[in-house]
Amino acid sequence: MTNSAPLSGYLRADGRKGIRNTILVAYLVECAHFVASKIVAGFDGEDVQLIGFPGCYPNEYAAQMMEKLCTHPNVGGVLFVSLGCESFDKVRVSDAVSASGRPVKTLVIQKAGGTAGTVDLGRTWVRDVMAEVMAVERVPMAMDELIIGTICGGSDGTSGISGNPAAGKAFDLLVAQGAACIFEETGELIGCEDIMAERAVTPELGQLLRESVHKAERYYATLGYGSFAAGNAAGGLSTIEEKSLGAYVKSGDSQISGILKPGDVPPTGGLYLMDVVPDGDVRFGFPNISDNAEIVEMIASGAHVTLFVTGRGSVVGSAISPVIKICANPDTYRALAGDMDVNAGAIIEGLKTIDDIGQEIHDLVVSVSNGAQSKSEALGHREFILTYKTFEPAGPACLPAAG
Repeated sequence: MTNSAPLSGYLRADGRKGIRNTILVAYLVECAHFVASKIVAGFDGEDVQLIGFPGCYPNEYAAQMMEKLCTHPNVGGVLFVSLGCESFDKVRVSDAVSASGRPVKTLVIQKAGGTAGTVDLGRTWVRDVMAEVMAVERVPMAMDELIIGTICGGSDGTSGISGNPAAGKAFDLLVAQGAACIFEETGELIGCEDIMAERAVTPELGQLLRESVHKAERYYATLGYGSFAAGNAAGGLSTIEEKSLGAYVKSGDSQISGILKPGDVPPTGGLYLMDVVPDGDVRFGFPNISDNAEIVEMIASGAHVTLFVTGRGSVVGSAISPVIKICANPDTYRALAGDMDVNAGAIIEGLKTIDDIGQEIHDLVVSVSNGAQSKSEALGHREFILTYKTFEPAGPACLPAAG
């Protein structure tokens, strides 16, 4: 029986609801990273989190991502920390946060007295707005207001036969209840494009699904390196096609409602593919240099929670939105039980079925959405990475559900 426990969330001015009420401190260039981190260090045990963009010259993708992240429904207020001479448009991003109804402040280190002065001013501002942010009360929230992402990392030979299909089963349950679910990534779906296209809600979307995978294949061929790591091979995977089949099953069996690019918010409930491979020529190197880059892109598209399936083991979490860790390998689970939320390895040992673990994941999504901490949250994991990319806007055929 699917858990029908009611949800609650924090109502924002745009009508969306968040499951966390975080204050962000965001640096706008690597030169401001240390100062921003010192501000956050003054709030140990509080929900004050650090994010940022290291680059100095502007990038439209990074600017849009920062706006989307800082106006995510899990965010209650934002402090920007600027060195002062970087090219990031701090006025644009501050105006976007202000327009969303959240408290926002920008500190410029070159004008605020350097390191010590900026840290003092930053901590004072966070302290002053904390009471306002924390006074926001939780209100009822429906399942069709929830967005869930899924990724897999540190995959091995068990991922595709336990953790990923169990995540897919959870997605089926959530989609049936009206939630929006996002899976990725096209560089790890090579060989699956035709079976994926058959699940599209329109023929036009099916063709675009094929094209998104073909784009990824060309991109990685140009780089001379695919999305297949030494750890995957050591864990028993033999080819990108084998890895792709394992990654594909975490999408479940629902119809595919659309294709998103990072920062696109699903227009309705349903199942969506996120195309994380940049458009155009190869410009900025490997599409995502870590699993956390993909998690951040899910969050920018509104994900309240991300399911992270791992076989070899990964201990990371994320800033802004909770990460639920699903361990596919029973031996890995025993070694890293303190970091893992779900033991999907029980499927391999014959102790539970895929349906059992899928239901467990679904119920954990509900629990975490209502305020329970995931393992990575309780341990204090708040990893974050944002780099350069370039994307063209998604065309109307990518999101037929929006029509």
